[in-house]
Amino acid sequence: MQAADGLNNKALNKPAVNNSKHRKLLQTDDGSYTLWVEDVNETYHSRHGAEQESLHVFISNGLDAIKKIEISILEVGLGSGLNVLLTLEKGKDRKIFYTALEPFPLNDVLVEQLCVVQANEDRCAVMKGIHTSFFGQVVELKDNFRFVKQSSGIEAFCSNEHFDLIYFDAFAPSFEPHLWTQSVMRRCFDLLNAGGIWVSYCAKGEVRRNLIAAGFQVERLPGPPGKREMLRAWKK
Repeated sequence: MQAADGLNNKALNKPAVNNSKHRKLLQTDDGSYTLWVEDVNETYHSRHGAEQESLHVFISNGLDAIKKIEISILEVGLGSGLNVLLTLEKGKDRKIFYTALEPFPLNDVLVEQLCVVQANEDRCAVMKGIHTSFFGQVVELKDNFRFVKQSSGIEAFCSNEHFDLIYFDAFAPSFEPHLWTQSVMRRCFDLLNAGGIWVSYCAKGEVRRNLIAAGFQVERLPGPPGKREMLRAWKK
């Protein structure tokens, strides 16, 4: 059976990965932590290293590729909050406006566990700020960093604002094919400013073709440890 826009819907008979109640903390090979969804055996980040994956994909090939001092970021898939934390740390010389979409937020127990395993008190405070802020409430995580999270998914997300950078960090197409379709990629294209970047760990050929069909210029880049390639797309 084919999903809309051609992605093969392998996930129809799988448990929903995002709203599973069976999420647990898992230490990855670089010492950082991710979340593991036990009933589908899927992790939020690479088991080879959660932090090194996020730094490679979203910081080095996303944030660092945008040369503006003031930058607006949209994240599709807030998850553990790791991408927010790393963007705040690596973007300290910028003014950042960060919007994160997460229809399935973490429960209080997982939030507390994530705070406990952070390397220092500053990281713990940021992690708490990410997860305890109210949906739709703009908060200042640092003087230069405004953050707001929304409970909608990308398909239903409405915004008068346009973004310079999209971190597309949804679960893989094998679990959430509806988030990788041509129509969703076109939605991302429309949400970006001219010259904006879409970046993801995913390198699936059909996702690349959907990005091109949506209007993007697409490039394959070397992936993080454990993954051969990733994708970055530009809106000209």
